[in-house]
Amino acid sequence: MPSTVHTVLITGGGGTLARATAAAFAAAGWRVHAPGRNALDVNDPASVAAFVGALDSLDLLIPCAGLSEDRAFPALDAATWDAVLGANLRGAFLPFHAALPLLVRSRGAALFIGSRVGRRGAAGQSAYAAAKAGLIALAQTAAREHGADGVRVNVVLPGFLETRMTAAVPPARRAAVLAEEALGRFNTPEETARFLVFLAGMPHTSGQVFQLDSRIDPWI
Repeated sequence: MPSTVHTVLITGGGGTLARATAAAFAAAGWRVHAPGRNALDVNDPASVAAFVGALDSLDLLIPCAGLSEDRAFPALDAATWDAVLGANLRGAFLPFHAALPLLVRSRGAALFIGSRVGRRGAAGQSAYAAAKAGLIALAQTAAREHGADGVRVNVVLPGFLETRMTAAVPPARRAAVLAEEALGRFNTPEETARFLVFLAGMPHTSGQVFQLDSRIDPWI
């Protein structure tokens, strides 16, 4: 008997991490949907409903759409706040909400892409940190609510990646982050993607947060 082909939906398909993730899952034999914003606007309920509603089945959702607009809190306006939370939190909630019936049917999983700043905060990243903190809370709540359905929900914190979103990070900030890395190097989109494939195959793990870089935080 041929093995079942699993299906993954990766939002924000035009991003660096999303492309690496799509390639890794395709290499592992998955059927991959990785739409860009033109095909799936994660902030538009109608767009999300139409795209997800056209899927016959779904085993894994990875919301990869994201946006970072760094600025000091006094300079943070409501429009920027809404845009950042829209892309990073609402943009994960809407696809997950739409996909949940399919994931319940397949006893599938969702892997949210978080950030260390969602746990620690960071100067100039009020909106982004708030969105990523909300993402952890959403994932862990969903894991509690839908564990009985066999649905697994986890969060992955890749660390600083060389992507289009981080290309504008000032050299001084980049150097400061690198100085915190015990290994003296950044994680990569390809290694993050490899971990996502591995985590997707872990049937007994849910409600967890995985940090993938080598920055070491105090035990709390």
